[in-house]
Amino acid sequence: MSKAGFNQFNQAFPVAVDGLYAICLALFLHPFLRGNQKWKAAVVFVVHLLISLVWGCFAAPQGTFTLAVTALLVILSRFLGLKRSMAFLLGLLFWNAKISSALTVESLYFIVERLVPQPVGSPEAVYFRAVILLMMLFVSHSILLGFMLVFLQRQLKKRAITLHQQEIIYLSFIPTVGILFGQIISNLLVEVKDGIFLELYDRHPAFLAVVPALALLFYLGACLSIFSQQSMEALRREWETLFAERQQIQAIRDRIQEMERFYAQIRGLKHEMRGHLTSLKGLASTGDYDSLVDYIGKIDNSISNFDMTFQTGNPVTDVIMSDAQRQSKDLGIHFQADFHYPIAGGYDAFDVGIILQNLLKNALEGCKKAGESTRFITISGKKKGRFFLIEVQNSLMGEVIFGQDGLPVSTKTEEASMHGIGLANVRRVAEKYMGDLEIKAENQKFDIVVLLQENLQGG
Repeated sequence: MSKAGFNQFNQAFPVAVDGLYAICLALFLHPFLRGNQKWKAAVVFVVHLLISLVWGCFAAPQGTFTLAVTALLVILSRFLGLKRSMAFLLGLLFWNAKISSALTVESLYFIVERLVPQPVGSPEAVYFRAVILLMMLFVSHSILLGFMLVFLQRQLKKRAITLHQQEIIYLSFIPTVGILFGQIISNLLVEVKDGIFLELYDRHPAFLAVVPALALLFYLGACLSIFSQQSMEALRREWETLFAERQQIQAIRDRIQEMERFYAQIRGLKHEMRGHLTSLKGLASTGDYDSLVDYIGKIDNSISNFDMTFQTGNPVTDVIMSDAQRQSKDLGIHFQADFHYPIAGGYDAFDVGIILQNLLKNALEGCKKAGESTRFITISGKKKGRFFLIEVQNSLMGEVIFGQDGLPVSTKTEEASMHGIGLANVRRVAEKYMGDLEIKAENQKFDIVVLLQENLQGG
């Protein structure tokens, strides 16, 4: 290779490296972006490449480029469809992987360079050897960095992580230390003393193993931090789900007891009716019509206390529906229902009760945010063949944000956890009956449909 060709290669090589990092960052972020993922990933690629080319024209302190790109990711997080905390974490994980892979490959490059003999006499052979070694460095770095980013990507996609301040500090600590370690080692790799270039690995051969080992440990530490946080998140959600299920089951049991008391009072009223009829006959026979009207009014008031608005075919769903209607009336919500409990099909009243309770609770919460004149809840439950369909519609105000699991995410932090657990429980019950749920939010209306199949074995 001629000297001119080698000079051209030297000019093109840094651009190729910058292009590699820009491609890797765009592909790493791609699965986490919302909206037009390909277009947004292309924007990330172009922005990273432009910044790296411009940054190379200035004698900026080492590490400022990493800070600049990470800060830009956080600034553009809304455009990319990412939360700021997630954009910050993804940026740190990318740079940690990039530095860890670079340090690992550079140690291997040093070993290979010492093993391949230096050509004697021919400058073209020297240039060719240098180009081959740099290309090997480039390819090996590309493969290792790609593998590390794909592994991180898959780990992050396994389970969603709730990123509050404490979680961000915990997950960011190891990648941050890894990045700082990489910056320090990069400054020490080559030192000029009395006009002579001294390489770290020549001065301290043991570092050939220590540096890549530490770099990979920082990368693995970041992966383990993510895994442990996901495990803790899963345990927390299981506990919250169990807690919510117990609360719901206890609530349904309380309502069954209410229903039993209600029917006991009905039976008592039926028994008392004979005495009431005797009294009415006595008042009528004496002609005391004023007392007769007053007595009839008192009987009417006592009967109205036992009024159960809905008769769905099951005492559990009767109480849940009647309670939802009473709450709707208090909140000025137009409540309309056409719900018939499926007698056949092996459906457990507790399961149907959990579904109804969660759907109606969410509908009531959604209506509270809507204008009073537009508040409505419509619920239907009908059996069609081997399927039982439950549909709830309610008025909606604002935009609904959906999480990675396809369920709505509450805008209020304190409501988000239990809100998600409620619909997650609905989905869990639906899956028990080989069904699913479908959610739509459009035209200021929230619509959720739950599909259940017959369970002839009775659960």
